[in-house]
Amino acid sequence: MAKKALSAYRAKRDFSKTREPSGEQAVAPGARLRFVVQKHDARRLHYDLRLELDGVFKSWAVTRGPSVDPKDKRLAVEVEDHPIDYGDFEGTIPAGEYGGGTVQLWDRGYWQVEGALSAERALAKGDLKFTLEGERMKGSWVLVRIRGNARDAKRPPWLLIKHRDAYAMPGEGDALLHEDRSVASDRTLEEIRQGRGSEPKPFIVATRKRGRADAVWHSKSASGARVSQIPSFVEPQLCRAVDMPPATQGFVHEVKLDGYRAQLRVVAGEPSIRTRTGLDWTGKFGTIAKEARSLEDCLIDGEIVASNSEGLPSFAALQAALAADNSAELVFYAFDLLFLGREDLRNLPLEFRKERLESLLASNAKRPHIRYVAHLKSNGHEVFASAKSMRLEGIVSKKLDAPYRSGRSGSWMKAKTRPGEEVVVGGWTSERGAVRSLLVGVYEDDRLRYVGRVGTGFGQSIVRVLSPKLEALTRTTSPFAGANAPKKEASVRWLEPKLVAEIEFAGWTDTGMIREAAYKGLREDKPAAEVVRETDRPRAREVVRSPPPPPAKNSASQIRGVTISSPTKVLWPGEDKEHAVTKLDLARYYEALGDWILPYIIGRPCSLVRMPDGVGGEQFFQRHAAAGMSEHISQVTVRGDKAPYVQIDRIEGLVAAAQIATLEVHPWNCVPEQPEVAGRLVFDLDPAEDLAFEAVVEAALEIRERLQAVGLESFCKTTGGKGLHVVTPLVAKGAVEWPIAKNFAHIICAQMAADSPQKYLDNMSKSRRVGKIFLDYLRNDRLSTAVALLSPRARPIPTVSMPIDWKAVRKGLNARQYTVHTAGAVLKKQKPWQDYARAARSLAAAIRILTGPAKRKKASTA
Repeated sequence: MAKKALSAYRAKRDFSKTREPSGEQAVAPGARLRFVVQKHDARRLHYDLRLELDGVFKSWAVTRGPSVDPKDKRLAVEVEDHPIDYGDFEGTIPAGEYGGGTVQLWDRGYWQVEGALSAERALAKGDLKFTLEGERMKGSWVLVRIRGNARDAKRPPWLLIKHRDAYAMPGEGDALLHEDRSVASDRTLEEIRQGRGSEPKPFIVATRKRGRADAVWHSKSASGARVSQIPSFVEPQLCRAVDMPPATQGFVHEVKLDGYRAQLRVVAGEPSIRTRTGLDWTGKFGTIAKEARSLEDCLIDGEIVASNSEGLPSFAALQAALAADNSAELVFYAFDLLFLGREDLRNLPLEFRKERLESLLASNAKRPHIRYVAHLKSNGHEVFASAKSMRLEGIVSKKLDAPYRSGRSGSWMKAKTRPGEEVVVGGWTSERGAVRSLLVGVYEDDRLRYVGRVGTGFGQSIVRVLSPKLEALTRTTSPFAGANAPKKEASVRWLEPKLVAEIEFAGWTDTGMIREAAYKGLREDKPAAEVVRETDRPRAREVVRSPPPPPAKNSASQIRGVTISSPTKVLWPGEDKEHAVTKLDLARYYEALGDWILPYIIGRPCSLVRMPDGVGGEQFFQRHAAAGMSEHISQVTVRGDKAPYVQIDRIEGLVAAAQIATLEVHPWNCVPEQPEVAGRLVFDLDPAEDLAFEAVVEAALEIRERLQAVGLESFCKTTGGKGLHVVTPLVAKGAVEWPIAKNFAHIICAQMAADSPQKYLDNMSKSRRVGKIFLDYLRNDRLSTAVALLSPRARPIPTVSMPIDWKAVRKGLNARQYTVHTAGAVLKKQKPWQDYARAARSLAAAIRILTGPAKRKKASTA
């Protein structure tokens, strides 16, 4: 039957000119019905959908490609049946031949009919409902035949429609069509057209000879190919770097381990351990090698890791252990099994290889220094977010059905929570005998190109190990080449370019230099000559629903000497593109209004609310300075805390804060440079959800009156939310310490609550707040903060904490009108708070008035 069905297919092709299969080869039927989609760049680009049925592929040309929006109805023209082995075809059909053009295996997998009718009867009826289990097309679909006239009889038109299910993406119909990589060879159409890259991995047949239909792809075969002996070393499979891991099914995710890549080989009880370049380092890892002797013959891929005091993988801890020749601190984390006994497992799916690996290691649990790396099948974005919160280096995502392939493969991806790079050390500077910075580069065209300085990360223990190596390699001439090579300075000493360092950094500038780099350790497992810049990270090749990927053109920008990477990254989506706020917009806002903001924050420790993925993404509160932080952001030591605090003292610091996606700035309320002394009081009026804003206005005016009664001036600003702040500046001379200031603020609030208990309360209990305003005096404490003047807020609308004149604090005040978009224009017309500095008063004097003889009785009841 299949032979007769293929007569039209064969009649249209000259198989002496085209590499397409003729259909003469017998192919064993699979356990399940298969499907393929071939992207076909012929006279016009289209997608060929092929469903296996009755020994052939029933085929449709989908002119605009499949849509995952159920509202779209894509034309699918029925074409001649194709042979089953056509499901492995990828290549170029010669020009002039039928269908001339390039064919890519765009998707493949399994399908099954839905409903009570058989597939044959559903097709005859013209209404085929079916489920796809592919790498890209998933879930429920339908093909509906369009009733046409007689001329449509040979090529009847159908409609391909996505059903509403978990895989539907309303409004994003073409989401899948952005994928231009073969599922069989990871090649683009252009690479296939040029004949470059790997040949496609078969799906229908196992080899060029006849074979079982499922012997390779999604294979559940119990064994691999037989070999005479296990090789001493296999070039490792490497990861492609991506910004975000894939969120689609078919991937598993492992913790990215911060150590040395290694292969553990055991033959007849004799272990050997080799680095990623094949260097034999068995002697360095004696404890691991000793435990491996009990394993059966195998070759395992993994990572050798040391942990820090918090139990997290630490490259610095690994360096220290190696320097001390202490292999008992090291653990070999096994994540892939390449050979077992005389079986070569590399062509089997990862899922099967990991099952065998787990079973191998579980057979003897008395190996604490050899551990199996477990994986998660959860959504990649959720796993990545967890890795960030746990302060891990990142995650590695791997295709479950993929074989092991040496070199950089598209089936393994790494997403780092913080950027890292390998660099060659070409020089160093010192100060009083200690390492101050490293001058580093990467190789381009066999020349070492300078990429900048690494200025932090040199603890005493690291310097003890690093300094002798630098001294031993010192030379008189610079190893760097090119126009950007650094000039000789008195403090610079040049080096033989033999040391490879691992660094963390904030990213690349538009001139190709590293920013805010911190030293992690030396990589002795990699020759310096192999160190090149890691390619710019593309997005993972998958459909990302949320957050949306950044625009393709996203080159860095400079503001006041600060490089803004990913300037078009959206931080506030807004109601539309016009109202969205990008990272560059935020940096420009801070620059434009910096002269207004700085007097309110300068000389005071700050906490930063950072949201790297913008509003709706992960949020964290940063109080302490971090390694690699911009030099434009100051650091200050506070009594009782060894870690330095963040402090912003200039506009460049605000711009640098925008670069690290700081959506809110919260300064201390101390006297500048005197963290222990109160510099202002902040009364935060926080209304219940059901309360009108007019009530907040009334509360602010009442607080103003009470402060005036004790000789204090005050100013008002919006919070950027639903409340108001009343702020009282205090003089530095004769200022009071925080406990006294906090108690004074509490008395003011307690008196208001006692006088009007139906309106106010000074207790933050939410159950008691219904219909009332919480008079929050708790901002007035040593470690407490309040949102800065004109700071944006991390809310759906980019509102700001806007200073306003008291005459504007009246009924009808609309706090939501003050945003990143509007604040600058308002300040050009108005000059609120212009008397703020001159209005500072003594809190000690106010306390004497408040608690004087006429007030004592009332104060004591509070």
